Amino acid sequence: MRLDEFIEFEANERAERRRLAAEKDYGILDHLDSFERRFEEHVSDDAVVGSVSPSIFVGRSNYPNVSTGLLSPVGREERAAAFETSAAWYDEDVSIADVFDRRTSLLNSTRGVDVADAGATGGVKSIAGDGPAESVHDAWNGWLGVQREVAIADRPVDVEIGLDGTPDLDFDIGTQDIKTPTGPRAAARTADLGENPHVPRPVKKTLEDDDWRAEGAMTYLYRRGFDVYEINTILSAGALGQGENRRLVPTRWSITAVDDTVGQFLRGAIRENPTVDRIEVHRNEYLGNAFWVILIPGRWEYELVEMKSPGSIWNPDPEAGVYLAAASEGREGRTGYVEETAGAYYASRIGVLEHLDDRGRQAKALVLRHVSDDYWGPVGVWQVREAVRNAFEGEHGTAETFGEAVRGVADHLPVPLGRLRRKSTMAAGLQANLGDFVGAE
Repeated sequence: MRLDEFIEFEANERAERRRLAAEKDYGILDHLDSFERRFEEHVSDDAVVGSVSPSIFVGRSNYPNVSTGLLSPVGREERAAAFETSAAWYDEDVSIADVFDRRTSLLNSTRGVDVADAGATGGVKSIAGDGPAESVHDAWNGWLGVQREVAIADRPVDVEIGLDGTPDLDFDIGTQDIKTPTGPRAAARTADLGENPHVPRPVKKTLEDDDWRAEGAMTYLYRRGFDVYEINTILSAGALGQGENRRLVPTRWSITAVDDTVGQFLRGAIRENPTVDRIEVHRNEYLGNAFWVILIPGRWEYELVEMKSPGSIWNPDPEAGVYLAAASEGREGRTGYVEETAGAYYASRIGVLEHLDDRGRQAKALVLRHVSDDYWGPVGVWQVREAVRNAFEGEHGTAETFGEAVRGVADHLPVPLGRLRRKSTMAAGLQANLGDFVGAE
């Protein structure tokens, strides 16, 4: 499909999606009232009744003294799996309000642990000092043991959680809570398994091999059909890596670590593949984020350019103008962490690389992300990953030259081409004309 035909087709599709979409929904405030009622029914003075945990959470504040939690959808145990972040959320077409509902419905029963000496002296111990130090590698009993069993299981696990007194939950939600949707927290005293969790054989293999570096174990699990969501939970629980070096990994860090590691593996896998034979333009839009993916014949290069509109969650000042961020890599990849575009860089890259690997091809890839003011609440980089993964489904446009592709897309971006060229390494190579700079400031 020619690029101009594809753009017209996409515009019609977007118009239909907008017609069907609900308006911005701040109903999360009403939702918390129903959660409080469920909480009172299922939480006694010192325990969570009938708890089922689909996932865990490891905080990063005050690292290496971190808070670790078991997440439980109080009163919705029969749907526990639906509360765990996964690619299925995209398939369900969840809204921002849906994500807030699920995230704020999870009770985070937490304990603090000290991971400073993990892998050196094995000194992972309760901050409260109420138990002997134990190595993360050997932690199969007590709090860390239960948390690990939940992380490596392939389905939600029945757990019995003892709380340290009656939780004092604050349901007075303000602006900051809307910006960071999380469920209530309660200090946990104990945790015991209510069943024997089912652990997939490939996960058992990574646990039993004490000489396997974490990067190799992650790649092995990915090649065995585990998605990055499952792998990052296992990594976060300290269940991957060389025996005595295993340690808990904050959830936010583990997400990026897995995206980066799997991305490096896929980059190597496509390294000698033939290139795509023509310029392709793909597009997808989800949760107020629009993605244009331009694939160009040639050896692997990649760049993500983000355009955050005023009024969006990461650029809230309506008078601020569009904020631009960009990061790129060549054939050999990067040597340092991407600060400007952070986790979105790795999440977007994995979507592009998976597509090329499936096709047995390689290409230069320019990803343009427009964050509109419809993105009123942050849901996490999973939406970036899934939007790019699914951008390659269905129709796509073609162009004779890279310049034609970028100019055609630029007409539908919130910044003029001249400003895009000054920010983007790949677009900077285009021959400019006077019209590119009209309104560039």
